[in-house]
Amino acid sequence: MPLEPSPPDCSYIQPQVRSVSVGRPFAWLGAAWADLCANPIASLAYGLLFAIAGDVITIFAWRKGQLFIIATSGFFLVGPFLAGGLYEISRRRAAGQTSTFFSSFAGGRRNAPELAMMGLLLAMIGLTWERITTWLFALLAPTITPDLLELLAEIHLSPDHRDLLLIWIMIGGALALFVFSITVVSVPMLLDRQIPCGIAIRTSLRTVNANLRLMIFWGAIVVILTGIGFLTLFFALIVFMPLLGHASWHAYRDLVKY
Repeated sequence: MPLEPSPPDCSYIQPQVRSVSVGRPFAWLGAAWADLCANPIASLAYGLLFAIAGDVITIFAWRKGQLFIIATSGFFLVGPFLAGGLYEISRRRAAGQTSTFFSSFAGGRRNAPELAMMGLLLAMIGLTWERITTWLFALLAPTITPDLLELLAEIHLSPDHRDLLLIWIMIGGALALFVFSITVVSVPMLLDRQIPCGIAIRTSLRTVNANLRLMIFWGAIVVILTGIGFLTLFFALIVFMPLLGHASWHAYRDLVKY
């Protein structure tokens, strides 16, 4: 008697990518606000942790320029990964389930090996950025320490200092765009499905390619809200980080179809 073929492994099927209107981020933020209001304690707990972490980084790293640059830059690089609990809260609410702060950790166990690979990749990118910063200062401004504040204070003294700041911003911006492109839907996808990290990253890149203007707009919103959080000594992040985390989940659900 012939054996029946095994069912396909759906986790390896390439997801489809949707093209949506440029105004969709407003819908994502609206849905995110509903998630936050439905789970205020769990969501705001994440925002409070982000704010406390930001203040601690500032207190201990402010006088150590290189450490401050690494810490604040790293905040942007690993932010999508650290928001995993917020994605889980949104996922559970869509499934009709309530969430607590501790139950939101369950999402990380669903696809732990692939999430670990993504975390390792982001850590390597952060280390690369630290090395680039050190090399740039050593090459273009060897007389000052890798301190952004000291660089800004002495930028009028040498054209090389201006070149350093411009190159540093350009490389940092390019690296941030790369991280945004590979994580914008991949991290929530890894929390939602048992899918390989490589497929998730490729799906994220295809999503950005299919919705370039939308992604530029959404990235600008993320940068502006996060920047406001920094300018308010991280207090605004108590609300903004949960809002952006939940909205990122709805962006993923809107842009990726199985």
